[in-house]
Amino acid sequence: MSHVVIPRRLTQRVMVGDIAIGGEAPVVVQSMTNTDTVDAEGTAKQIFELAQAGSELVRITVNTSEAAAQVPRIRELLDAMGCHVPLVGDFHYNGHRLLTEFPECARALAKYRINPGNVGRNRKGEDQFAMMIAVARQYDKPVRIGVNWGSLDQDLVVRMMDENAKLPEPKDVAEVTRAALIASALDSARRAEELGLPHDRIVLSCKVSEVQDLIAVYRELAQRCDYPLHLGLTEAGMGSKGIVASTAALAVLLQDGIGDTIRISLTPEPGGDRTQEVVVAQEILQTMGLRSFAPMVTACPGCGRTTSTVFQELAQSIQSYLRAQMPVWREQYSGVEEMSVAVMGCIVNGPGESKLANIGISLPGTGENPAAPVYVDGEKVTTLRGENIAEEFTQIVSDYVARKYAPRAEGETVRRQIPIQSI
Repeated sequence: MSHVVIPRRLTQRVMVGDIAIGGEAPVVVQSMTNTDTVDAEGTAKQIFELAQAGSELVRITVNTSEAAAQVPRIRELLDAMGCHVPLVGDFHYNGHRLLTEFPECARALAKYRINPGNVGRNRKGEDQFAMMIAVARQYDKPVRIGVNWGSLDQDLVVRMMDENAKLPEPKDVAEVTRAALIASALDSARRAEELGLPHDRIVLSCKVSEVQDLIAVYRELAQRCDYPLHLGLTEAGMGSKGIVASTAALAVLLQDGIGDTIRISLTPEPGGDRTQEVVVAQEILQTMGLRSFAPMVTACPGCGRTTSTVFQELAQSIQSYLRAQMPVWREQYSGVEEMSVAVMGCIVNGPGESKLANIGISLPGTGENPAAPVYVDGEKVTTLRGENIAEEFTQIVSDYVARKYAPRAEGETVRRQIPIQSI
């Protein structure tokens, strides 16, 4: 195998708590709660779960006075649990008032998200955007200026549409709308700096819900500024559609070296696990070779040679085991997130794939001898038989981790950036 590194777009580094976004920092994974922020205990519980899953920033809705009043309490609950993930406040329409009337909320948050499409001047003529920037300056907080397709500044859109209509060859509506998104983000960032917010306290995003539009917008935005960029396909959808659409858009941009932090905006299934969006974000980055989060499992897709479901069940069991162990292993061992495990279903590719992984097992296919050879670092070490193959293989994996990976040094970062592996 050869190793290829994706050249990253050079950006300004922005610190959000102790998390670096941009510069030479790895791409940051973030997520957002869907609890009522007024429910401090419920929100803190979900934030803890998201952080345990690997979310490095968590955004919460701050939309009412009651919600703003609970933000310090949420921070206290998380700190008491030993969870120090930075919190981002999501503000729309009344953020200027909430940040000024609830200073403890303003202090507890690590970053503010401002949507310029719904922050303007109120009936008293107060400049609400300027008020929010003033609070960010007062408490030295970074700001994400996040423009959304569905809440774009209509005055800006109308003006740009009128200007476009006067051109000898007018552009199509979609192109003008994309240009308006970019203009809104860059003009707002420029104004924030004019108001005194330092250049290295600004992150930009321009979110849309269509793959090709997102790619076009971010490619243009990346050429026109050095602010760190937050990527995400907004309203991506449910289930496989949301996962596929987000992956299609973000993978193209990340391959171009564009993107400093990402979120996968999945619509959760009824009663579904909110942490799925974190797992998907991690898997996009890890399969592209940009980050390592958890050991990767290579598993046989199955065919007519593998009519038994044993290898499917073992692959699922091992994947679940690895993810469950990672919060512990991540703190204990250095490099364990880069381990590879193969669970294969027959003799065709089983031994070869197993030898290429750190640990691999080749299960018997239909009609094959009922034995499962196990390979460690390319060498066959044992053959498993009987009804306890899953338990025995899991123990081999656990023993390998304890033996192979060095204890993590105190204070050592667990955020890693690795090269792409290209066959």
